[in-house]
Amino acid sequence: MADPTQNKPAMAREFFILGLTSAGRQFRPSDWTERLCGAMSCFRPEGSGGRNAHLKYSPYVRPIVLNGVKSVVVDESLRQIEPLAYHFVMDFARDNDLQVVDACLLPEPGNAPEK
Repeated sequence: MADPTQNKPAMAREFFILGLTSAGRQFRPSDWTERLCGAMSCFRPEGSGGRNAHLKYSPYVRPIVLNGVKSVVVDESLRQIEPLAYHFVMDFARDNDLQVVDACLLPEPGNAPEK
């Protein structure tokens, strides 16, 4: 009999860098998420580049707005793919005293997972 736990996809390990300092103040400049994600846009899975790859964010570091706060979602797999890029992102958060929250994004209700 097949083990049903082997068929489950691995859950993505992600964390958020919030655009709030540890004191709760909004981080400036207002386009910091786009700048950081733009700098990380070249880090992507093999073969996922395509024709307009230079116009897309990396799936490992992407901007998002959470409860009205500009934030960046960082996929933990970036650490294995390119450790220096991972440390760059972490150092950015630390140097700017930004809040880092360990979490993952859940699919919207009603959306079936892709197979």
